[in-house]
Amino acid sequence: MAICIKLGLWQYDKAQQKQALQALYSQYLHAEPSPLPLQLNNAEAWRYRRVTVEGEYEPRYQVFLDNQVSHELAGYHVITPLRIHNTQQYVLVNRGWVPAMPEHRELPTIITPTGPQRVTGQVWVPSTRYYTLGKSDPKRWDAVWQNMDMQRYAALVPFAISPVIVRLDADSQAGGFDRDWPQPAERIGMHLSYAYQWFGFAFAALAIYVYLSIVPAHSPTPPQEKPAS
Repeated sequence: MAICIKLGLWQYDKAQQKQALQALYSQYLHAEPSPLPLQLNNAEAWRYRRVTVEGEYEPRYQVFLDNQVSHELAGYHVITPLRIHNTQQYVLVNRGWVPAMPEHRELPTIITPTGPQRVTGQVWVPSTRYYTLGKSDPKRWDAVWQNMDMQRYAALVPFAISPVIVRLDADSQAGGFDRDWPQPAERIGMHLSYAYQWFGFAFAALAIYVYLSIVPAHSPTPPQEKPAS
């Protein structure tokens, strides 16, 4: 019972966290964009804020974020570094979703616009806690990433990188693809469903315990057999 209740509370807490993130997401969704600062000492304070930044794409260090699903199809998010205008500072731009090739080992052909670009979008702060299949060599460059490990990326590229990623607005003309961005509360129902299931298991365990504790006390005692003479 204690384990089931603890797991139920854990799932309920995850649902509450997603609800708080959804409120923050909605708060900034239609706000006027602000210039992205070159130095972000507190990346979390910029989560979901709308920002604008000008610069040029550097496709040599572009990555494909794997296991992204859109319209019930598997694909990638295309994440391209942008050198901020008149600086040596870069910021990653998530340009949206593209479908995977029939042969998953082949990567889709990506066209990246050249010249100055004006990027407007919402700030995404990648999680530092994630599940991954297998282990990647932290010193080897890969075009396909299972998770957006910002520390690993910063260690592999030869330039300074902002700790956040800008998700390109749907109406931006800065070389975007499918940009139906997921919202924080999209899977909140799943967490609540799991929470109710765990609480249900705890209640069932209590009911079974009470039943097994009461029924034997009211059951007739079987007569003892006499020993054979």
